[in-house]
Amino acid sequence: MPYLLRGALIEYGSDFLGPIPNIVIFQFNPESLTRNIQIPSRPTGVASRETSQVGEGPVEKISLTAHFSAADKLKNNNPLARAFGIGPHLAALEKMVHPAGKISGLIGKAIDAIGDAIFGGEESTTQPIPRENYPRILFIWGLTRVLPVIIDSMNITEQHYDNLLNPVQAEVSLGLSVITIDPCSEDQVARGAIEYSNLAKDAQAIANLANTAQQVADIIPF
Repeated sequence: MPYLLRGALIEYGSDFLGPIPNIVIFQFNPESLTRNIQIPSRPTGVASRETSQVGEGPVEKISLTAHFSAADKLKNNNPLARAFGIGPHLAALEKMVHPAGKISGLIGKAIDAIGDAIFGGEESTTQPIPRENYPRILFIWGLTRVLPVIIDSMNITEQHYDNLLNPVQAEVSLGLSVITIDPCSEDQVARGAIEYSNLAKDAQAIANLANTAQQVADIIPF
């Protein structure tokens, strides 16, 4: 049986992939995935100038439905599935649309404490204003698509339950938007992911040109 590469959503907490506070690997890859490229309106009309000038770039939106089931793990008497069904999968997904919780805060405090120990524990003369940030998410779909995204929508349909009312089967409809990285952004992970995915897309476009070169020659009559 050939190896199946699974899609995933990965939350990363800093400019580097570590520590990774949350990850959801699709139990079953969605059967379909819809990509909508939203193109900003361009100047039109005889009075317009520079109609080909680039303003805001297109925004890619992705929608998919992920399916989760505890059937196989219950059959194998997995203790986590017996205790919670697919609750842990759904909880991990839900955390990706909420600001960092207590556990993430404790991780941050631990990292700060390590930094203080390394650099002598000098206290800042100013106190930063506490802010809550949404998680940074990478959507991974195959070898050529690693995209920084925000989750626009999440619709969870719990379909079956065990005797403790834990969900044992569910489908989750997700709406994602691929992030446009600002030139001044310090998010190196997102920047690297976009550059990698764009390079992969450019390579495929060049491969397509090579495949169609003879067809183009046949179309052009000169």
